[in-house]
Amino acid sequence: MFKNQSPPLSLGEKPQTKRRTCVSFLVFFLSPATTLSLIRRRRRRRRRRRRKVVVKMSVERMQGSSVGIRSLSSSSSFPTRFQYSSASSDHARCGSPTWMGKGLSCVCIKRKGPYERISNHLTPLQEERLQRLRLRTKAYFDSSRPDHQEALRALWYATYPDQELHSLISEQWKEMGWQGRDPSTDFRGAGFISLENLLFFAKTFSISFQQLLNKQGGKRATWEYPFAVAGVNITFMIMQMLDLNSLKPRTFTRTVFIQMLSENEWAFDLLYCVAFMVMDKQWLEKNASYMEFNEILKSTRAQLERELLLDDVLRIEDMPSYALLV
Repeated sequence: MFKNQSPPLSLGEKPQTKRRTCVSFLVFFLSPATTLSLIRRRRRRRRRRRRKVVVKMSVERMQGSSVGIRSLSSSSSFPTRFQYSSASSDHARCGSPTWMGKGLSCVCIKRKGPYERISNHLTPLQEERLQRLRLRTKAYFDSSRPDHQEALRALWYATYPDQELHSLISEQWKEMGWQGRDPSTDFRGAGFISLENLLFFAKTFSISFQQLLNKQGGKRATWEYPFAVAGVNITFMIMQMLDLNSLKPRTFTRTVFIQMLSENEWAFDLLYCVAFMVMDKQWLEKNASYMEFNEILKSTRAQLERELLLDDVLRIEDMPSYALLV
């Protein structure tokens, strides 16, 4: 009447025929509530035995680098010191961590230079700047706010210093690469920070900004990407890549970037300028057209992540692609 179907054994698990038979045998003599209680107790004991197993250190190598990840048993407390592994030097280099689910307790990496130790535990300065950057990423563009209107005008005159802007809603905006007469409708994807990024780019690296705006250099496609809208998409891509609004870091790229943020509060804006140059460079190299913009954006993100994880990159200015900016 009852079938005793046992699940397949996992690796290293011994058959427990006698115990399973006893439980099945007791079903006939005990009440359903007592039987259920016994089964639950048995499952709890099994889970406790599994949690007592300490997960061995996992090391993922990348270009001769490694990162040590230590997972503790349920009876252990958080350690104050961590051990590292390296194959080529005394200093463990940065690598891409192997996330180990809820068992992951901490990630600590040794690097060359001033970042001898990169940890997920933030300093007060890092907390302050990260929180400020989070607030920037959450701010929407509000066309009724005078400071937002002034920022939009500043972008126009930084782009076209000798050309007068007739109105904040005008056909003139299409020259910059907005989709319509009102550029505020294009800020919905990334918010006010995308306007700040464009304005930072125009004022800090005006030559590179004008080269991309006017599509100078290289063999251009018949259907080019719209400059301003591309800039909004790049801001959104960087926000996704860095995962700034999550409570706990889920990517090592974010951990490295926060270290850079403690060195320079404008690290996000600088990374934006680098990303724009990388995107345009790949656009030309692949002879892309308008319909391939998303693919170019994905490859741009991949290159940024690779460069941020290089051993000698401690600041945005250390990234190889930073040399593209003029």
